[in-house]
Amino acid sequence: MAHSDTPLALPPPRLLDQVRDLIRLKHYSIRTETSYVQWIRRFILFHGKKHPREMGGPEVEAFLTDLAVAGGVAAATQNQALSALLFLYREVLGVDLPWLDNVTRAKKPQRLPTVLSPAEVAVVLERMEGAHALMARLLYGTGMRLMECVRLRVKDLDFGLREIMIRDGKGAKDRVTVLPEVLARPLAAHLEKRRLIYGDDRVAGKAEVWLPDALARKYPNAAAEWGWQYVFCSGSYSIDPRDGRERRHHMDEKLLQRAMKRAVQASGLAKPATPHTLRHSFATHLLQNGYDIRTVQELLGHADVATTMIYTHVLNRGGRGVVSPIDQMGLK
Repeated sequence: MAHSDTPLALPPPRLLDQVRDLIRLKHYSIRTETSYVQWIRRFILFHGKKHPREMGGPEVEAFLTDLAVAGGVAAATQNQALSALLFLYREVLGVDLPWLDNVTRAKKPQRLPTVLSPAEVAVVLERMEGAHALMARLLYGTGMRLMECVRLRVKDLDFGLREIMIRDGKGAKDRVTVLPEVLARPLAAHLEKRRLIYGDDRVAGKAEVWLPDALARKYPNAAAEWGWQYVFCSGSYSIDPRDGRERRHHMDEKLLQRAMKRAVQASGLAKPATPHTLRHSFATHLLQNGYDIRTVQELLGHADVATTMIYTHVLNRGGRGVVSPIDQMGLK
């Protein structure tokens, strides 16, 4: 029986695999990848597994409306779902549909951030221990976002200049923030313990950490170097879903969130404080201490000073700094 030399045609990749491949090509975060794939899958299932090429504006609007009405999701969640579908049609399927430009995005309600007083911050921080306590102190002392703290690398800490380099922050931007004097010694002590873990990982042949594709290609040996190690690492190895390699990743941010929640409950605070509340408090307290709003904007990494302006509400006493007439009556 004669054998054909014609190579077998490989089946085209499935739609969700195409989504993953393009997201990784564009160097989006693993969280964005997971979120977009989940929303696209939900969209397809919502319409009875119909292929997105066979659908258009009415189907997208029906899905988003159902999320808001039947699902009761927040505006930010609805916008996240819309962003995933925009990516699917424009980037993956190459379909430029005018109706996507006319879909009304839900507006996020403008609410003032929860801010703790310095005394309240101290009460919460005193009820935290170990690495979680150090991370919470960094959040308040530097204004970092939760994931910026979790993803810190050893080389990003400059003890000589008392600076912390925050790389690839929100909007894929780098910035510099302060390394508080009071945290320098605890951080150095933490790194001594962290180096012992690194030494054990080298012996086990598992010292490599994840690097963005471009960096991994440019510096093939960097992934196993001390400077690229996560400051706050996981207590165990895990399989990287992007390449299937077993590595020690950074600490799961949920552990810090839970530790903060326990500390807030133990302190008896009525305010719903989270790790992000420490960032809000950092900005507010700097403004209260007389720092220029542009300086605070740079430390926070805000693209627009208007975003930073939300913290100026605390600079007034009461509503717009008004003294109530009842306070002038001398009542007791």
